[in-house]
Amino acid sequence: MNKCKNHKSFPSGEGAGEAVISIINGIPRNPLWRMAEPVNLEIKRGEQVAIVGDNAAGKTRLVEILTGHYPLLLNEVYYDFYPSKLRLVSENLKYISFRDAYGPQDSTYYYQRRWNLGDQSDEDSPLITLSSGELRKYQISKALATNPRVIILDNPFIGLDVTARADFRRHLDSLARETEILIILVLSKRDDIPDFITHVLPVEGLRLMPKMTLAEYGKQYAALPKPQLSCSLPPAPSWMLQHPLPAPAPSKEIIRLRNVSIRYGGRTILQPLDWTVREGEHWALSGPNGSGKSTLLSLVCADNPQAYAQDIELFGHRRGTGESIWEIKRHIGYVSPEMHRAYRKNIPAIDVVASGLSDSVGLYVRPKPEQKQTCLEWMQVFGVEGVADRSFLQLSSGEQRLCLLARAFVKTPELLILDEPLHGLDDRNRELVRQIIEQFCKRPPGSLIMVTHYEEELPPCIDHWLRL
Repeated sequence: MNKCKNHKSFPSGEGAGEAVISIINGIPRNPLWRMAEPVNLEIKRGEQVAIVGDNAAGKTRLVEILTGHYPLLLNEVYYDFYPSKLRLVSENLKYISFRDAYGPQDSTYYYQRRWNLGDQSDEDSPLITLSSGELRKYQISKALATNPRVIILDNPFIGLDVTARADFRRHLDSLARETEILIILVLSKRDDIPDFITHVLPVEGLRLMPKMTLAEYGKQYAALPKPQLSCSLPPAPSWMLQHPLPAPAPSKEIIRLRNVSIRYGGRTILQPLDWTVREGEHWALSGPNGSGKSTLLSLVCADNPQAYAQDIELFGHRRGTGESIWEIKRHIGYVSPEMHRAYRKNIPAIDVVASGLSDSVGLYVRPKPEQKQTCLEWMQVFGVEGVADRSFLQLSSGEQRLCLLARAFVKTPELLILDEPLHGLDDRNRELVRQIIEQFCKRPPGSLIMVTHYEEELPPCIDHWLRL
């Protein structure tokens, strides 16, 4: 029996009933954790559930109540984990959130030490850099290996390539059909709801809506209006034009790689590659998990020390000829899942956006009034101007991603590098960001490199493709 006063658990059939999880008039003690209304929820045996809603709708807050993370005022969260023999709630219920898939927080997020998926049988296996998709597969597999009664997966398909998503769907479907496990998926993208899901819990405006079957949800939410970008993009600020960036070489080649390859120990991360990107080109970079996409981008963004041993030219200058990484970064606007994972700064959201002006993680120089105004204009474009003064860590994952996108655009860079930029965004924001990228690329020089495992996310401006 879990001894926490806000949980009531009956494993091993003791008091076994129809509901696996039940909450009646659930109100967290701390007002900051509350939904707009008391939570009433019952998840029954045999149901497989998706919690679906827009960014900042309250999905994560609901999950924190459901898992007992937020102590309640009056009633307890009721659990019946039968037929599990495990005694503790923590043993029977596993929750993997978006950030958890990236492991411990540290500043060296391009070169984390990771388990080698090729040899998981030995805990002393060499530790290497893994892609975000590989990390997510490993984290989920590790949780399932403990045989929990309930597993909650927050956006589990993020970071997985097409084949991996299909394989993982089949794996979850087999678990749902062949075991007693209750699967709860937390999703922002409605198309990610698998067929084995029986019921949907919509969350809107910090309210848990009535539970409905998957068929009922499909009818009710089938025809959502397509959003349209309601404001124009801010021009390059005059204060930036007073200090123009050095121009690329006359050839307009902004990236040139000759026979570039990357190895860590005995593993080849990036096969020998020649690649040229010219000013005004819009590239899609694709490939399965572990193919080297993020590693390639780390070379371009001056974040990989192996770049100095390679034949690389960036913005007309050979790497290793005296330029600093900051002289390269000021040409580039960048966002990635790794950056999102590492950006654990308890500072106002507008300061996160402003840090893009100096290419820092965190803000170490206060922006001038005209710079702050530019930040607010870009936050308005991405629809997050209303959270400008809130702590970044208090925002939802989707709001954080929108702020990091505004950070990438804020200095009107010559080159946008967007690595899975729509991670964690709901359907409306995904379409809006796609339109913003398209509009940005129409402005000279408007160069773009974009990585995504969903081809439908690519903007129409894409005119070149590199597959690894």
